[in-house]
Amino acid sequence: MKLGVLTVALGDMSLDAACKFLSEQGVQMVEIGCGGFPGTAHCNAAELLADENKQKEFLDTIHKYGLEISALSAHGNAVHPDKAIAKKFDEDLTNAILLAEKLGVPVVNTFSGCPGGSPEDKTPNWVTCPWPDDFSEILEYQWNDVLIPYWKEKVAFAKAHNVHKIALELHPGFCVYNTRSLLKLREAVGPEIGANLDPSHLIWQGMDLIAVIRELGKANAIFHFHAKDTKVDAINTAVNGVLDTQHYSEELTRSWIFRSVGYGHGEDYWKAIASELRLAGYDYAISIEHEDSLMSGKEGLLKAIGCLKNSLIFEDRGNMYWA
Repeated sequence: MKLGVLTVALGDMSLDAACKFLSEQGVQMVEIGCGGFPGTAHCNAAELLADENKQKEFLDTIHKYGLEISALSAHGNAVHPDKAIAKKFDEDLTNAILLAEKLGVPVVNTFSGCPGGSPEDKTPNWVTCPWPDDFSEILEYQWNDVLIPYWKEKVAFAKAHNVHKIALELHPGFCVYNTRSLLKLREAVGPEIGANLDPSHLIWQGMDLIAVIRELGKANAIFHFHAKDTKVDAINTAVNGVLDTQHYSEELTRSWIFRSVGYGHGEDYWKAIASELRLAGYDYAISIEHEDSLMSGKEGLLKAIGCLKNSLIFEDRGNMYWA
């Protein structure tokens, strides 16, 4: 496994300064936002695609500090019912795929997206229950008329450009948000669809990460991994449940908040995850995503790096000389 970081948390630093800082902390890989929600602070895919010299300068900066790129990230909603919004997110994803081909990056991270509930809608409609029947009908429309056709076309485009791993972050608010929905899209579209597995969104839904890793590992469907923690507030959850629409800044009254690695769960939790990932055959990037509202980006990264250095398994397993 390799310790990685999504550099968005260091967006106020230049790429050179961010890479220098991360290298000095023992980080081995960087995940670079290049459009969509992650923004373009460290990589504007459209600009790099238009200039090979800029591509070389970009790679040279990263390699100068002994780092590798684990993935390019352009999270967005390319099936948004507002065509103008969908077009921009789709362009960002397209550019991420084209740039990944140019740079030799094997993984592109994004979201599945969420359409409206009908062709007439102007905003996304995330369905969380099957009844009344309106909701089941919405799901039929979203999956069969929008989501599957879009991803069939996008996967074909990615394959034509030598990108064979599109890693979808399982995220509530989008059609792919849990194990079943990821495998459903993968079965419909092809093995180029896999997971950018982020525990933080699964923890508050009540999922067991060990069970999720084991299930996705059977299908070789884990393409990338985000290291981000969540703390569930037992008292607030007991009163209101986990479906919480309060702003993330309402830390005292929310049912859960995102935390830096080690502040939602201890090292034992992360050691168990690292071990299960190895059993599942995943030995790639463990990429820290900092979204802890109680810490600065730099401190949150440092805390997470310290925890993961003690938890990840870095070397090949070797022979069982004792057996």
